[in-house]
Amino acid sequence: MSNASRWSDFDFASLAGCRALVTGGAGFIGSHLAIALNSIGVKVTVLDDLCAGGDPKTLPAEIEFVRGSILDLPVVEKCVKDCRFVFHQAALGSVPRSVEHPRLFHDVNATGTLNVLEAARHAGVKRVMFAASSSAYGDSPTLPKIETMPVMPRSPYAANKVGCEALMSAYAASYAIDTVNLRYFNIFGPRQSPDNAYAAVIAAFAKALLKGQHPLIFGDGEQSRDFTYVDNAVLANLLAAGSDKPLKGMVLNVACGQRVTVTELAHAMAALLDRADLTPVYKPERAGDVKHSLADLSLTKQHLDYRPVVGFGDGLAITVKWYKSVLG
Repeated sequence: MSNASRWSDFDFASLAGCRALVTGGAGFIGSHLAIALNSIGVKVTVLDDLCAGGDPKTLPAEIEFVRGSILDLPVVEKCVKDCRFVFHQAALGSVPRSVEHPRLFHDVNATGTLNVLEAARHAGVKRVMFAASSSAYGDSPTLPKIETMPVMPRSPYAANKVGCEALMSAYAASYAIDTVNLRYFNIFGPRQSPDNAYAAVIAAFAKALLKGQHPLIFGDGEQSRDFTYVDNAVLANLLAAGSDKPLKGMVLNVACGQRVTVTELAHAMAALLDRADLTPVYKPERAGDVKHSLADLSLTKQHLDYRPVVGFGDGLAITVKWYKSVLG
């Protein structure tokens, strides 16, 4: 359980005792979600092929861990048996990596999601929660981003996620299964890996600063993001699972509703680590990156009664402290 949020403080009694599958549940967001579900009495199975570097040792002993891929339909079918809910977090991430490997990303993210949905409907699952992405909004200058805006994917990764949203909506309309698309905005927190060339910006900055290096910014640094601490994504998933009304494949933003530039982020992290001398170094912007991102949360509040439980500043302090403990 996160130090920032105590899930027992919320009323999730309706979920206790049920069985749930978390795909990608040994990874960054999935592990936080699996641990939270376990803490409120859900019987959790985690399916993860560990390709993203997840560690099943972070999971409590009560959680069943299965090493396998969402591309292996028989394995997915076995894991989803007797489950009431599926929290589908498994995916290949990273916009730049998807530009380099578009077919691989389509196979895992789109075909893998189809496998999850097929297994879930045949198993009689009540609802599938899908980890959608704010990259769906593309480079529209309109702020904040509202779920009814046209999608404008600018990378293969974004296109995968948009296609999966459409599958979720289609299955809710066509079969006796409910679904919801939770559009995550720049989720960060402990256990987000800094150890690859495509690391998310907060993880990459932490690694650089703790090595005494200047953080690298691709672009002018004025690009902004609605950085969202991981507990907020967990809360949205729990609220969606516990909702007593059909969600019908709707799209709902999951964020904090606060915009922070990448340059501001770099300075804030340097200050937390007492390394204000490590100012950012700017490089050319990367293909597929969007300029600005900020969520409108009205619809999520309306349908899930969602409000962020951890703000950006508090979440960043917790996260930097964690990176210092493992990398410092």
